[in-house]
Amino acid sequence: MARYALLFDATLCVGCGLCRDACKTENGLPPGEETRLSADAYTVVQDRGDNVYVRRLCMHCENPTCVSVCPVGAFTKTALGPVLYDEQKCIGCRYCMQACPFQVPTYTWNAVAPRVRKCIFCFPRLEKGLPTACAEACPTGATIFGEREALIAEAQKRMQANPEQYVNHIYGLQEAGGTSVLMLSGISFERLGLPVNLPDQPLPMLTWNALSKIPNVVAVGGTALYGLWWVINRRDEVGRLHAKLKEMEERDDHQPH
Repeated sequence: MARYALLFDATLCVGCGLCRDACKTENGLPPGEETRLSADAYTVVQDRGDNVYVRRLCMHCENPTCVSVCPVGAFTKTALGPVLYDEQKCIGCRYCMQACPFQVPTYTWNAVAPRVRKCIFCFPRLEKGLPTACAEACPTGATIFGEREALIAEAQKRMQANPEQYVNHIYGLQEAGGTSVLMLSGISFERLGLPVNLPDQPLPMLTWNALSKIPNVVAVGGTALYGLWWVINRRDEVGRLHAKLKEMEERDDHQPH
């Protein structure tokens, strides 16, 4: 099965915001020209000066940290590429917000029943064989949709054809194990406001590797915590028993003999 992705080329973006507007229409979000991700904006266009713009949206990691930290399975990585969110399962712990290396998930703080919000890569459209709404709306080709491997090849082709125009790096190819949103730029990705200190290895794997080296510590720690729980509860139980015995003795003392 094909894995789909987006390729964003900052050298072609004119900052028109049509991708943002198409996203809002597709997801039933209120209109607006936000520049930061929020519960009302799943993608934004940010002005980095000198006619340079960058899109921000969920990167749809190949091995998502949000999926690995969610204790109730509210996040899933699909075979098509998107990382989906099931608000019916969400308990509002917001671990996903803390764990995301790209600081993407947002929260509906003002809602009666608050939930996480983020781009779902237009998954219903993908199931119908359609591109994402943002890619379809882009008038300059700055955002294009397709199979991930084909987009990687396209990005490499552009860099080879115009090496002076691009930073020699495809952002998202390896960052945090790779993402379904790939980016090209004529300036450093740090200047675009993207995190540049991410490891190439998937972050969930780093966590597992660390834990796998300390099984004895985890086991001993778990045993110690259980022991502490047992001691505290046993002490309370003994205390209640002593109090009950004392009450019975006092009742006996007051009874006529």
